[in-house]
Amino acid sequence: MTAEGFLEGRRLQMARGVLLQCIMGGYPPARFYGSDDGDLALVPDPAQIHRLPWSKHPRAFAICDADELTGESSSLSTRGQLKAVIARYAARGLAPVVATELEFFVFAPNADPTQPFQPPLGLDGRREDGHSAFSVSSNNGLRPFFSEVYECMAALGLPRDTFMHEMGVSQFEINLLHGDPLLLADQTFLFKHLLKEVALKHGLTVVCMAKPLAHTPGSSMHIHQSIVEIASGRNVFSDKAGEPTATFRHFIGGQQAGMADFTALFAPNVNSYQRLCHPFASPNNACWSHDNRAAGLRIPASSPVARRVENRLPGADANPYLAIAASLAAGLHGIENELEPSEAIQGEFVVPDNLSLPCTLHAALERLKRSQLAKELFGKEFIEGYIASKTMELTSFFDEITPWERRVLAAQA
Repeated sequence: MTAEGFLEGRRLQMARGVLLQCIMGGYPPARFYGSDDGDLALVPDPAQIHRLPWSKHPRAFAICDADELTGESSSLSTRGQLKAVIARYAARGLAPVVATELEFFVFAPNADPTQPFQPPLGLDGRREDGHSAFSVSSNNGLRPFFSEVYECMAALGLPRDTFMHEMGVSQFEINLLHGDPLLLADQTFLFKHLLKEVALKHGLTVVCMAKPLAHTPGSSMHIHQSIVEIASGRNVFSDKAGEPTATFRHFIGGQQAGMADFTALFAPNVNSYQRLCHPFASPNNACWSHDNRAAGLRIPASSPVARRVENRLPGADANPYLAIAASLAAGLHGIENELEPSEAIQGEFVVPDNLSLPCTLHAALERLKRSQLAKELFGKEFIEGYIASKTMELTSFFDEITPWERRVLAAQA
């Protein structure tokens, strides 16, 4: 839209079905988004209108709500779903606080998708081989890229906590500062867009797939969650003596109750399960633990005022609005129904059957399809539409034969 049209307040409308567009570009049948496929109004959030600092020409970016023409939020909008979850907390005098940890890979350009990704050439003419995890020195030549990333983050008002080199080859992680869930979802979404745009300027490719490289750790989007009382600002997970509260237990119980049903929301792509099938630091379970990274729900070591629950299931490929909404909705379900969690686990453990999660997209979608809890919390229209879109993507994947199948199976009798 032109700046003039935007400043005049011209309404931007979009077909309702676009909210269910699958990643290949197609759409499920129109019955999933209203047979008329009428319009939605895109309503910009005044706090999320940004001049794009990496653009040579003046351009701005506006994050919008997708509203029905009658004025209410569209049930198909993931941002709207998150706002509805936050409102349910507010009705109880509570406000959730979240932070996201986003991992990503920086690669050389990859013009041929049949070939594996490669790290960029370093300043010494070599490609990184994976020995730089958590290192303060680097020969990868990415300092100009990261310098512009930092500058653009500052220009867009994206506060950062820590940046580090992660375990994978040319893999990095950013920790965003904790705050309002909607703000953190907007910041995570905007940061991923920023990364890709700045990378292109530097002749690089940023990949937020869950598992872009074989034999290498995948990329997560861990969600840290706590809840404060609106009136006092007190963290309701800790009592006056600094001990865990019943609300803390119930929140964990709700997370456990919803984790298997919501796996397809946290791990939305075929590739998501490549990350989860090697579960070290990418746990595919609904166990909880104090400071154990093998658990799907980890309680980081912290002071009572910072007591929080870390959901370690979502990958970097998850929709931040939907993943945060699903995690917080499950926790609130536990609080409202006073659900008790399982016993905490420590050390090495075997996952009980009732705390195991779907391990393929097909299994996750089947579980979501059967979930009454998902339909109660997000509405039948959203869940059925989401499943229809993801089923199209899964079918598209099954329409292709992978190099592994040709390499290993072609010689079989």
